[in-house]
Amino acid sequence: MYKAIIRPILFKQDPEKIHHLVCNTLKNAHKIPGVKGLLKSMYKVSDKRLEKNVFGITFPNPVGLAAGFDKDALMINELDSLGFGFIEIGTLTPKGQEGNPKPRMFRLPEDQALINRMGFNNKGVDVAIKHLKNKGNIIVGGNIGKNKLTPNEEALNDYLYALEQLYPYVDYFVVNVSSPNTPGLRELQDKEPLMKLLKALQVKRDTFSSRKSILLKIAPDLTDGQLDDIVALAKEINLDGIIATNTTISRSDLKTSTARIEEIGAGGLSGKPVRVRSTEVIRYLSKSLGADFPIIGVGGIYTAEDALEKLDAGACLVQVYSGFIYEGPSMIKKINKALLKRQ
Repeated sequence: MYKAIIRPILFKQDPEKIHHLVCNTLKNAHKIPGVKGLLKSMYKVSDKRLEKNVFGITFPNPVGLAAGFDKDALMINELDSLGFGFIEIGTLTPKGQEGNPKPRMFRLPEDQALINRMGFNNKGVDVAIKHLKNKGNIIVGGNIGKNKLTPNEEALNDYLYALEQLYPYVDYFVVNVSSPNTPGLRELQDKEPLMKLLKALQVKRDTFSSRKSILLKIAPDLTDGQLDDIVALAKEINLDGIIATNTTISRSDLKTSTARIEEIGAGGLSGKPVRVRSTEVIRYLSKSLGADFPIIGVGGIYTAEDALEKLDAGACLVQVYSGFIYEGPSMIKKINKALLKRQ
């Protein structure tokens, strides 16, 4: 029903406006007695065989929602009803910011893809914390970044602030230095600044009584040489895990017309065109770091087969975003059912 009826209606409207409309509708629906239970019965697959213990956390199933969908932790409980094993919020910055000018999100239906240049639009860490206080036992990751106006030489302060403030409220952290939509941010992926940033965050983490994992989210556009630097860094500082991958700045092999792509302009491309490269990066990292190194695979997952591909390449968990928008919530159930059939 979603793909045949609901999606065609939604896709006639501006992507960002529809996102807010759908979120508000889902929140309001949950206020109606019985709706939460109904959604769980429709989409949630509860089975001990789906559980995955990764970096000290027991995930009820390995299918998570990637950062970007629920930036401010507004919908954790509502999204949990759709069957996700975990939810990643953010990217959160110390101060709230509007992000880039609109329009800034675009659909590419021919490619089953999205281009966005949101620019870390969020209400800031402190606002997200107010919502996180009611998350219960839902597993939530905190994806953190720097404010747009913070120069790179002061970026560490932003990441440290976000980690310190969020520490009691999320289950793991993700350091986002790979978004293409904040000027200069990807320069922090270079080995020296990245080493300094991650080490400082680890030192801050170790001042808390509990140990929460810090993961690095990387771009699919890194060369093998740059991936080798990431591997060396991960080994040197005992990095807890990697999320592979973020959106790409590549526009190769798209079915959408060149004129339309040029009209849209800059932004990160996500969806089916990223699937192959994302899997290649996962496989490369897993081979270099060993099968036991935690990798969360994200990029172009639309079907159960896509998710299994990532897991077979070396990922221990997967995340979805664009596929969730194109395929609807039933995809989560389909992936989990496929995993059970493999048992």
